[in-house]
Amino acid sequence: MLAHRPVPLLLAASLGSGVPRGHSDISQDFGFLVAGFATSRRHGGKPSLREPQHGAAFPSVQGSPEPVAEAGHVHGERSACLLFAAARWQGDPACPRCEVVGKHYFHNGRLQWRCKACRYVFSVTSGTVFAHHKLPLNLYLGALLLFSNSVKGIPALRLARELNVQYKTAFVLVHKMREAMLIQRDESPLDGEVEMDGAYFNGHIRPANKKVNRIDRRKAKYQRPDKRVVITLRSRGTKGCGGRRTLTFVARSENQISVAKLARKYIAPGTTVFADEAPAYDVLSTHFVTRRINHQEEYRADDGTNTNTAEGFFLRLRRMQYGVSHHFSSMYLDLYANEAAYREDNRRRANGTIFAQNLTLCAATAPSREFSGYWQGNHRVVEQLV
Repeated sequence: MLAHRPVPLLLAASLGSGVPRGHSDISQDFGFLVAGFATSRRHGGKPSLREPQHGAAFPSVQGSPEPVAEAGHVHGERSACLLFAAARWQGDPACPRCEVVGKHYFHNGRLQWRCKACRYVFSVTSGTVFAHHKLPLNLYLGALLLFSNSVKGIPALRLARELNVQYKTAFVLVHKMREAMLIQRDESPLDGEVEMDGAYFNGHIRPANKKVNRIDRRKAKYQRPDKRVVITLRSRGTKGCGGRRTLTFVARSENQISVAKLARKYIAPGTTVFADEAPAYDVLSTHFVTRRINHQEEYRADDGTNTNTAEGFFLRLRRMQYGVSHHFSSMYLDLYANEAAYREDNRRRANGTIFAQNLTLCAATAPSREFSGYWQGNHRVVEQLV
């Protein structure tokens, strides 16, 4: 039974059957990579994503001098390279320096291209979030498979154990994938019916052991300095399908200035906005049709006014914090919140589709300035606040 299989084998079974017919070559042909990853882990070695010993169609990548061979005759690193190239270029490779698209010279041994215009030598990861990688590329695809298959995220410690790498490597890798999600997200204005709400994180103050030493944790002077609020804008989908698209932002507090700034930029005119009775959302009525709900009296009004879709997102975000990551750093809270929003919006899609999307996002994102050299001291110094 699937429930008794190791995690990589369960991935191979679930992801391999979760790809809808008619999808792109990327999602159709990634099943063999998972199977090879599972085979390598089952034999106790490091994951190598070797292909199974039977014929399989690889995604075609233009620009290489020879056609792709069958699975039993191609090395795993080469197949991973071609899969990543198909997700990045969808045709002839483009030089990351001069941006010339064409059939550049392909070096089979190095798995690199040489630009026919500027003679620049580049690989499939040059200019992407995986640039300057030191580990095999098929291991990064294995990490992306595990990252895509998790429901509420995957902790870096578990990713390190599954891939047999150091915790520092897994930590940076998972943050780079979160960063790609945030940079490539769709920020077009929301329309229809939109719910707007906020929830505070990192504000818990542990009470003292002795009763005489305990403080009134409700007072402002005793609040934690790293307490932040996540403001979400979530458009409603069809009945019974929850939210359609979610945008998240981090602020120091719920205030009218931040709410007005976000609403004018990310909510289309003519949209009906649902919010609670917090004073920060009073400014919405001057720009949009606004319906308010008093949570001290009820969670859903008789006329159907509620913010339950946004509240449901915050519930899953807190489950992700307490059950998976255990802690959200306020410096990178925007990455965690956006990851939860992405998973919530795509929760009903097939695993193969989610993997293909994540692979395309990582291929389209420039090298990270915040996580390249993270353990050498290159940290983010300014929070991304509204």
